[in-house]
Amino acid sequence: MTYNVTLIPGDGIGPEITEQTVRILEATELGFAWDMQLAGMAAVEAGGDPLPEATLASIRRHSVALKGPLTTPVGGGYRSVNVALRKEFELYANVRPAVTILPGRYDGVDIVMVRENVEGLYSGVEHFIKVGDDPRAVGVSQAIVTRYACERVIRYAFEYAAKHARRKVSIVHKANILKMASGLFLEVGRAIAKEYEGRIESNDLIVDNCAMQLVLRPEQFDVIVTTNLFGDILSDEISGLVGGLGLTPGGNIGAAVGIFEAVHGSAPDIAGKGIANPSAQLLAAAMML
Repeated sequence: MTYNVTLIPGDGIGPEITEQTVRILEATELGFAWDMQLAGMAAVEAGGDPLPEATLASIRRHSVALKGPLTTPVGGGYRSVNVALRKEFELYANVRPAVTILPGRYDGVDIVMVRENVEGLYSGVEHFIKVGDDPRAVGVSQAIVTRYACERVIRYAFEYAAKHARRKVSIVHKANILKMASGLFLEVGRAIAKEYEGRIESNDLIVDNCAMQLVLRPEQFDVIVTTNLFGDILSDEISGLVGGLGLTPGGNIGAAVGIFEAVHGSAPDIAGKGIANPSAQLLAAAMML
């Protein structure tokens, strides 16, 4: 059997770690047909568009992609291609496993973060308000949270736990302050948790307490499900427990498409020096398989 996969090498160290990952995959003697496409800065330099239609068409055609890190300009420039891909293909669940590989500060860590991937403060609903002569006097970013998206990602987390023999799902929120947006997430989470009583243990934590507990006793966690912004932050903290972003992969999962990636940045300062660690990209490829 041959697996048809869209391959996006990415920016910075992306091409290097992707090349080594492909070498290892091909040594497995599984069959791969790689459809190489561009995105991010490499695509801008080649044709002016950070997310070309040819790349989108390839992902639609194959339904699976392995992607290297992409550069996102800070402040100005084009919006995140990663966010655009999640919205384009409705990749609603970002799955980030983190497992102790080498003994170190924290041993026995085995946590899977499931992050809602298309809503919240990353919905892209934001604007400036002019005050006096300052057109950018006030910045407004809105968190959009729907019951549908909450149900979808929380149920995914519980189903993931059931299928992978996991014992517990922790629902992480900030409903004490964000009573509507985060309150809705907690409400839906508690309702779904009741459907799995007797099969999957569950609890809920305020996000700041969760961040502290991850440092104090990470072994208490199994599967964590949370909203977009909280998941973005906590997943990096969890990566730090097992050695950093260079050792943690990510999968962006939708109903029809999956995009798998190294979750670290493009690290242009070490690109081309032959010192980039390909482990996260290799682990992402393992998730893909």
